Amino acid sequence: MSLILWTVIGYLLGSIPFGIVITRSLGLGDLRQIGSGNIGATNVLRTGNKGAALATLLLDTGKGAIAVLLARWAAGDDAAMLAGAAAFLGHLFPVWLGFKGGKGVATFLGTVLALDWRLGLAACGIWLVAALIGRISSLSALVVAALTPFLGWWLDGGRMALVTAFMAALIFIRHRANIERIMSGTEPKIGKR
Repeated sequence: MSLILWTVIGYLLGSIPFGIVITRSLGLGDLRQIGSGNIGATNVLRTGNKGAALATLLLDTGKGAIAVLLARWAAGDDAAMLAGAAAFLGHLFPVWLGFKGGKGVATFLGTVLALDWRLGLAACGIWLVAALIGRISSLSALVVAALTPFLGWWLDGGRMALVTAFMAALIFIRHRANIERIMSGTEPKIGKR
């Protein structure tokens, strides 16, 4: 029962659409009608409001981390892994938005950081280096998603690799259109409105 409870709590935390809440509260419009229509920080940045984008990034990252940390504190590591994966699913498929959510990269990073700080720091570092080199957020996300399960296996073994591989597979699925644009050279650069 405890594992089920923490899975539900994780999902509900993850399903809070901070990008939409922030852009609406600042009068920036409906985020789903701006840029890519995504509810995450990269699309918030396309509104031209860097503060709103940073807040969205931190809150979307934080909801995955908080789900993991609360579940670990209350019920142990198994509950933490389930709560983190559920928070990630909540961001991708939020009940409040008809199960049409974001792509999950920030929530993925927050979840991984809380599950194992070493793996989380490595993942954030990989994203940053890829973003500095390629200047394409989605490409950076795909690089991180591809590498994190291998790093998870190396650092912590099968359970971490399994959880991160599950999330990574969903990141690739959610980035199908981005992959097509990357291949055609039309994917927008970071900061482009």
